[in-house]
Amino acid sequence: MQGQTIVLGTATPGGGFPLYGGAFAEAVNAADASLVVEPRNTKGSTENVPLLQSGALDIALVQGEVANPALAEPGSGLRIVAAMYSSPGMFVTKGDGPYRSIVDLVGRAVAFGAKGSGLTILGRTVIDGLGLDADRDFKAVYLDKAGDGPLMVADGRVAALWGAGIGWPGFTSVAASPPGARFIVPDAAEIARILARHPFLKPLTAAAGSYPGQDAPIQSVGSWSYVLARPGFDAQLAYRLARALHSAEAALAQKLEQARETKVENTYKAAPRTDLIHAGVLRYLTEIGIARP
Repeated sequence: MQGQTIVLGTATPGGGFPLYGGAFAEAVNAADASLVVEPRNTKGSTENVPLLQSGALDIALVQGEVANPALAEPGSGLRIVAAMYSSPGMFVTKGDGPYRSIVDLVGRAVAFGAKGSGLTILGRTVIDGLGLDADRDFKAVYLDKAGDGPLMVADGRVAALWGAGIGWPGFTSVAASPPGARFIVPDAAEIARILARHPFLKPLTAAAGSYPGQDAPIQSVGSWSYVLARPGFDAQLAYRLARALHSAEAALAQKLEQARETKVENTYKAAPRTDLIHAGVLRYLTEIGIARP
């Protein structure tokens, strides 16, 4: 029997979204042979939203800073299929480098991520929360491919690389290479300033051991990323997808550390409003007792 194909938009090669999208597709396809999730590289979150709205993608990975305003747009028709993982934002620099605070990076070359990436928007938002401008106060570098960032840190073309999340490939690459990594985040006072200016962000923590050599938790700010569905995505198909994903949670967590947060209860908790969860997904969440009828 031929399965129902679902086209999944991810992002540019070398970043966290393609890695997650591949693991997501493998786990769901193994859990339900009647579904065939096909990952497709895109330019990232900012392209994924219009591709969803045009029907070119069925579902897509979208970072919170792009997803939340898109979901709030009247009549957008976009709906949440799953909460992926939380994304505490951080800068990474060489472990033996001179930079220890965000202020130390002012005036330096900093890679803020790939063009079109939601992580880039998160970085610019965090910087704005401190009363700074990424382009004016830093020598901002925007990447064609997310995978270029760690190489630029390694050879000194940039002082630091911005990214977010647990197990993010760019951070792992820097942390696993000599001389290791130093992560730079807002301090407590700076976090308070950022949240006061941008209350849609949340205080988030990268647990100890999230990256090689990281022996203490790192507190920062960020948001949840989502799997979003296009307008008109079939309710029964969304129901089957939610059911398959739920049954595949353990397998997905084994494939990818950051996917440990991809749980149906987190989808319900992370959604800005219950009505923004796809009706088919919400029906499944109600059936298993997570959502209230």
